[in-house]
Amino acid sequence: MGKCIIFSAPSGSGKSTIVQYLMREHPEFNLAFSISATSRPPRGTEKDGVEYFFLTASEFKKKIANNELLEYEEVYTDRFYGTLKSQVQQQLRMGQNVVFDVDVKGGCNIKDFYGDEALSIFIQPPSVDELRRRLVGRATDDAAQIEQRLAKAEYEMSFAHRFDVILVNDKLEEAQQKAVQLLQDFLDE
Repeated sequence: MGKCIIFSAPSGSGKSTIVQYLMREHPEFNLAFSISATSRPPRGTEKDGVEYFFLTASEFKKKIANNELLEYEEVYTDRFYGTLKSQVQQQLRMGQNVVFDVDVKGGCNIKDFYGDEALSIFIQPPSVDELRRRLVGRATDDAAQIEQRLAKAEYEMSFAHRFDVILVNDKLEEAQQKAVQLLQDFLDE
C-alpha cells in the first residue's frame, strides 16, 4: 500500500521545481501524481483520466454532495478542481506513493483525511522580499498581479504550522536534498 506526500507553498516558493526533481531523480520512491478532476473542458490534446478527469459542473457538484472528494475548489462559477478519493485509493492500492501539489487548504484537508499515512510538507520562501524578487524575475506577471500573489502568499504562510514539516527553500539544492531525506524517512517507516 502506498502513502501520500503533500506539497503546498505560496507561488514562487519553488515547490514545483522540488517536486519535479524528486519525480525525475528518485524513481526508487515510486512517486505518482494524483490525477485531479475538473469541470473545465479539455484543452488541446488533454485526455480524460490522464491529465484530469473531466466532469460536468453538475457531476462535480454531485460528487461534492456525496463526499467523494478529498479537497476541491470552485475557482470561478461552476469551474471546479478537486481530488477524487476513489482515484487516490486506487493509486495507493497499486503501491504508488501519491504526490499532491495543492494549495494550502487542500493540503490541510488531505492531511486531515489521511493522518499518519500522509506526509505534509510546506515549502516556504526565505522571506517575502525574496519571494517578490523571484516573482519579478519570472517576468510572467505585471506589478498588480505580483502584489496579489504576495498578499495571497502571506495568507498561505499563515497555514504553515498545520503541516508536518516546513522546508525553507533558500538554496534550491539544499532544499532538494532535505526533501529527499524527508521522503526516505517517511517511506521507510
